[in-house]
Amino acid sequence: MPDFKTTYGPWAIVAGASEGLGAAFAEGLAERGLNLILIARRLDKLEELAKFLQTNYAVAVEVFSLDLADFKGVKRIISEMQQAVGLLIYNAAYAPIGNFQDIPEEKLERIVDVNIKTPLLLTKLLSKPMIQKKQGGIILMSSLAGNQGSPKIATYAASKAFNLIFAEGLWLELKKHGIAVTASCAGAISTPGYKKAQNTKDAPGTLSARQVAEATLTSLGKGPTVIPGFTNKFAHFLMNRILPRKWAISIMNKNTKDLT
Repeated sequence: MPDFKTTYGPWAIVAGASEGLGAAFAEGLAERGLNLILIARRLDKLEELAKFLQTNYAVAVEVFSLDLADFKGVKRIISEMQQAVGLLIYNAAYAPIGNFQDIPEEKLERIVDVNIKTPLLLTKLLSKPMIQKKQGGIILMSSLAGNQGSPKIATYAASKAFNLIFAEGLWLELKKHGIAVTASCAGAISTPGYKKAQNTKDAPGTLSARQVAEATLTSLGKGPTVIPGFTNKFAHFLMNRILPRKWAISIMNKNTKDLT
């Protein structure tokens, strides 16, 4: 635990931290002794989480209520920040469900802003002082959905493929500067958002938010990607190494067809 704080502290930013996986990441970092800057839209949830973390882990927590589609607002917060941030976790994602032709243009634009533009530029801003300090860490949330076409969430899946490939490239680029980069390719996660979208039973390999957060944090510094959960690792191997591409897409369709 002290080594984690020394390597990636003293402050960490969790973008998309109000509940679910983001809150689990925040708690995992607080357990490791890092102070936290939490960014999300829902101020009430952020303040509730901050109070819990401060009470239970005796860490400093600052919260910013902001839409992560608003990169100018995010940039303003970063430019005014005095804290030495040694770790970025970008967990925020926007995932409208439906066939591509039915999704309005403004929602497609928001997918790009939240899932691609802001993590790309936030990584740019925060990696610069990490390079100067010669240490730090960056975690970008990808998804198993981003490893092949995923009907009904096609654009979301494509944005997660971007984060995976981006993180893999950065992993080698920034390694020489002492910065660890990892893309977490999670499967289904039992979060409030997932429960709301899932009309049937949980998908195979569904994990709790805490399981995914811990697997990801434990893997930071060990390689460019992590796939939390044995079932998800096996599914990834099967669908990307064994089965024809069209079969993998058809299997993914069975897991996404009931999302609403």
